[in-house]
Amino acid sequence: METLLIVAASITLVVVIALVVLGYRSHRTGVYGLVEGRLKPCPAAPNCVCSEPGADVYHSVEPLTFAAEDAAQVLPRLKAVIRDMGGNIEAETGDYLAATFTSSLFRFVDDLELRIDSEQNTVHLRSASRVGHSDLGANRKRVARLKTAFHSQTG
Repeated sequence: METLLIVAASITLVVVIALVVLGYRSHRTGVYGLVEGRLKPCPAAPNCVCSEPGADVYHSVEPLTFAAEDAAQVLPRLKAVIRDMGGNIEAETGDYLAATFTSSLFRFVDDLELRIDSEQNTVHLRSASRVGHSDLGANRKRVARLKTAFHSQTG
């Protein structure tokens, strides 16, 4: 029994150390920006979602939509929602916005990127973890919360 407890404690310690190291690695500077006018595609890992056309079924989410008359308020509303959700705005250029979210337990950093398409009255979104393979659905949930909060605000 004592040996089993020592093995279990050792495995737990190794897992915790691995998670702390991954959390630390996720603090490296993210690479933000558009690629040929679009958000970057998701990697093969299931820790990313994106609304750009061409995303596969596992990574695809619907873009955020807005009324044409609200176009001038889209960016300020998005920034307010992101801040209210605990995000930090990292970059902003014209119709593009990048933000980061840091988890409370192991301090994992996830990137959120938004591209406003004023012609289509949509905001394309990409939310991705910087490290690891699975995010347990965290990025998909973040995008859903952002859309709900954005639409609940009055324009």
